[in-house]
Amino acid sequence: MKKKIAIIDYGMGNTFSIQCALKNVGLDSIVTSKKKQILNSDAIILPGVGAFPKAMEKIRINNLDNIILKAHKSNKIIIGICLGMQLLFEKSYENSLTKGLGILKGKVIYFKKNNKIKNKFNVGWNKIVLNHKNKDRNLKNLNKKYMYFIHSCYVKVGEKNIETSFSRFNSKIFTSSVRKNNVYAYQFHPEKSAENGINMYKSIKNILSS
Repeated sequence: MKKKIAIIDYGMGNTFSIQCALKNVGLDSIVTSKKKQILNSDAIILPGVGAFPKAMEKIRINNLDNIILKAHKSNKIIIGICLGMQLLFEKSYENSLTKGLGILKGKVIYFKKNNKIKNKFNVGWNKIVLNHKNKDRNLKNLNKKYMYFIHSCYVKVGEKNIETSFSRFNSKIFTSSVRKNNVYAYQFHPEKSAENGINMYKSIKNILSS
């Protein structure tokens, strides 16, 4: 039976781009906020573009927080992308202190700026360096490759052993991806990262097929 991925629709994700990337590698997907479709899928993707507080507000209004947590407890594969990665953690200080989904330990904070560093937005192509102590097979052969980022906050993780890659913005080395059991999360956008990103979705397809 063909595997299906549920792309969580809460009104703040680049769902169309993700769905196109999945289709490109032969993965069937549905953009949905319906409980049954999410829980019956083989994996879920939590996307996100925008601010953490508004995203969590929309997620809670639609009861998607409880649905995602139920999916996590059933050991379903969960993939967080950009803001979707950040939402998986305990809390964020973006705009105001906001509680996250709490699936992973850590907090989301702003990049610092000073007299020398005036730009706090990491936008564009940036290199990822893999953590060989905690491997993510979706990142195979991507060490020191460039991926597409767009964010002004990063995750300060509470468990160092979940970090799978690091990147640098100005003088700050930050966590650019994590993995814990069946949870995979990426600060960058695979669907905007050309061939490197497509290779990631091919790896996700292989995981679902194994």
